[in-house]
Amino acid sequence: MRIDAHHHLWDLSAVNYPWLMEKGVIRFFGDPSSIQRDYLLPEFRVDAEAQGVAASVHIQVGAVDPWAEAQWVQSIAEQFQDWPLVQVAYCDLTADDSEEQLDRLQTLSSVRGVRQIIGRAPGEDAKTGTNALLHNPKFLSGLRQLGSRGLSFDLQLLPELMDQTADVLANAPDTQVALCHAGSPYDRTSSGLLKWAEALKSLSDLPQVYCKLSGLGMFDQNWNAKSVSPIFSTCLSQFGADRCMFGSNFPVDSLSSTYEEVVSRHFELTPSSLQDDVFRKTSKRFYRI
Repeated sequence: MRIDAHHHLWDLSAVNYPWLMEKGVIRFFGDPSSIQRDYLLPEFRVDAEAQGVAASVHIQVGAVDPWAEAQWVQSIAEQFQDWPLVQVAYCDLTADDSEEQLDRLQTLSSVRGVRQIIGRAPGEDAKTGTNALLHNPKFLSGLRQLGSRGLSFDLQLLPELMDQTADVLANAPDTQVALCHAGSPYDRTSSGLLKWAEALKSLSDLPQVYCKLSGLGMFDQNWNAKSVSPIFSTCLSQFGADRCMFGSNFPVDSLSSTYEEVVSRHFELTPSSLQDDVFRKTSKRFYRI
């Protein structure tokens, strides 16, 4: 059995996603028009099961009402009990009521952790101001709270924020962290990948930080196995296969490739002796599937 450790689902009649439904806007990951429709578990399963995937992790994806999204995902997990589905929900760790938010989330049996995005893309971050989380002492307090509750944190950021983020995470050593999308190496030039790899070391040196090999098509619509080979080799070298896990980032990455292409490229780049870790064992252990 393979596990997809990073994907999204959405029912546009049940949960509102303004970023997704904005018309005529090209995002850093491409033109979203083809995914501005319901994307439900049965459709995902057709693609996933064809590639040997039999369980998955749903990651929160910018709903207006994060609690409504978390409840909806829980209902899907309960409806399709033959498909092990767990979720990473949203919580504002800097909010005055963060403990109450987490109390409520932990009433849902599918919740394994929280994602609060620190960085998406340079242009977008300047508008959203999410980078400021790293300067907020409440954010560190929230991270520590996750660890004490047995919840993980999904970390999405940009390479230039890695050193500072590592300093914060070092002060929350009991909180397990999953680095989304290999740390978003958006500059795919040789010098850009070198800077990313050097910055990545600050995170990979922390034993509680794991790495998702996911989202590799967001910053390069024409990616292929050869083009992302340096990213794979760096992540596997720095983290080890027992701290790396596969994620499709579907349906967002469907803008640049099919599900079969995503899996086959990841499989091609993962040495056979490490495939069971990357495609199953690491995510099974991290997300308690």
